[in-house]
Amino acid sequence: MKKANSENQASFNLSSRPLLIVLSGPSGTGKDAVLSRMKESGYPLEFVVTVTTRPKRAKERNNVDYHFVPAEKFQETIKKNELLEWANVYGNLYGVPKQPIKQALEKGQDVIVKVDTQGAATIKKILPQSVFIFLMPPSRKELTLRLSQRRTELPFDLALRLKTAEEELKQLPLFDYVVYNQRDNIDRAISDITAIITTEKCRVTPKEIPL
Repeated sequence: MKKANSENQASFNLSSRPLLIVLSGPSGTGKDAVLSRMKESGYPLEFVVTVTTRPKRAKERNNVDYHFVPAEKFQETIKKNELLEWANVYGNLYGVPKQPIKQALEKGQDVIVKVDTQGAATIKKILPQSVFIFLMPPSRKELTLRLSQRRTELPFDLALRLKTAEEELKQLPLFDYVVYNQRDNIDRAISDITAIITTEKCRVTPKEIPL
């Protein structure tokens, strides 16, 4: 009887192992907005902040929305192997720091990171046990409208982002799940993401992230 109880306890522990959730999708799909709302709502996740060399936009906060660093500092993190993945996106460098992910997973905390599709592909090779979610716009027309309304891109940049988005959509088979982020209904997207996390937690054979 004691042996059976021990096995049941082991199974419970396995099912509660922490997850690494990778959120990706084209520019303009609302990844930042989704994560910001989840933070504000107090979801029990470790939200890992991306490091970038791009200029800070209006209303963005350093070390909250991104870690904004000079190119020289970014290169140092690469040399020290402090990034899980990094990529050049539209002429700016973006990277996901390793240490906060490792620390959170060791504490049994689920982690969510935001990356572009290049970054997702890299993490897929390194940590295929992660949960990969693709945030999708409801339509190409809606994506164009969102990017235009941001007023952060020149016409050439906007055209480049839309062209890149078409290529990124082709990477959908890389992901485990797709979530549609409808205009004025961000809570639905968040509900879908949390449902995915619950589903992963209920796996008979859970994914184990090597630390």
